[in-house]
Amino acid sequence: MATDTDPSDTSDPGDASGAADASNATDQRSTGLSGRLRTRNTARETAELVGIGLVGLLAAFMLGFILLYWFREFPYVELLYTEFRIAGRLLDGVLGTNVFKHPFMWQSLSTGVLIGIVAPLVGSFLVHRQMALIGETLAHAAFAGVAISLVFNSLTGWDGSILVGALVIGVLGALIVQWLADRTDTYGDVPIAIMLSGSFALGTLLISAGRGQTNFSIESLLYGSIAVVTPDGTRLMGLLSVVVVLAVAVNYKQLLFITFDEQAARVAQLPVDRYNTLLVVMTAVVVVGAMQVLGVILVAAMLVVPVAAASQVARSFRETVYLSILIGQAAVLAGFAVSVSLSLPAGGSIVMAAIGIYLAAIGLSKSGVTAISTH
Repeated sequence: MATDTDPSDTSDPGDASGAADASNATDQRSTGLSGRLRTRNTARETAELVGIGLVGLLAAFMLGFILLYWFREFPYVELLYTEFRIAGRLLDGVLGTNVFKHPFMWQSLSTGVLIGIVAPLVGSFLVHRQMALIGETLAHAAFAGVAISLVFNSLTGWDGSILVGALVIGVLGALIVQWLADRTDTYGDVPIAIMLSGSFALGTLLISAGRGQTNFSIESLLYGSIAVVTPDGTRLMGLLSVVVVLAVAVNYKQLLFITFDEQAARVAQLPVDRYNTLLVVMTAVVVVGAMQVLGVILVAAMLVVPVAAASQVARSFRETVYLSILIGQAAVLAGFAVSVSLSLPAGGSIVMAAIGIYLAAIGLSKSGVTAISTH
């Protein structure tokens, strides 16, 4: 009797059904796992964006205080400033502190908060370009600028801000480093070492020659101090921070391209030298503003340590930027708290807080740097 079954077909319908069920179960598990991963990634990204938003609000608040303090002599602004002082006293009463009623503490805190944003922001490009030591170099150049400003003020009687001189010499030092790098065709350690040692030697010579002609505390500038932050320095930091953030926002794609493949950027006819100059000048600007709180010796740490910590756990360059800003902000706030409560130098407290976060990040992840490089 004829049948519709092919004699060569030895498969069991029950086996086929079981295989289909197993395949469906595997697909469902895979879909469920990918769904959980997507949910986890989305939650992580949301948390990072919320954190960046809070940091942005804090920065806006601090910039508002800088403007309020700057124009406090105007009638309506004076009223707002008085209300702000009252709120500071109330905050001291609630927290049991003696900090927030003093304007100079708000100046220092404002400067620190802005440092916690712009230093990791610029440092993200420096670290991934293996230019971490350039921050230390430009800090020494700024130190020479301070020395030149002090000598100039003592000889001429001019009462200008020494940070202006530091900014001018710091930017000039950045341009010299860029020029040396172009002539040696690399950002090697030779031009950086020459500028680092030479500028610090010049600063020490000028300060030794002019010792006794000024009552400025060089030690505070070297190691960092809350008391060394002046109203002019706070305003300068506010202005420089806005300029740096805008410059990075406008040139982000170009800086990213150059950071990870400079040769391809040159092939694409991108003005690489111009963007390299922009990066080192921004670094000099950040260093000058940050050395008020961190000191010349420790200022480079805020360009490097938060980025190094973020690189341990981040999965992309953009996430590294976000996390480094959050880590930098956490280090600044924790460092200020330790500095005020224990009467310790602000610079050392902030840097040690950042290093503590870095060590914790190492314990959390072992593949962050590799993941970023691959991405």
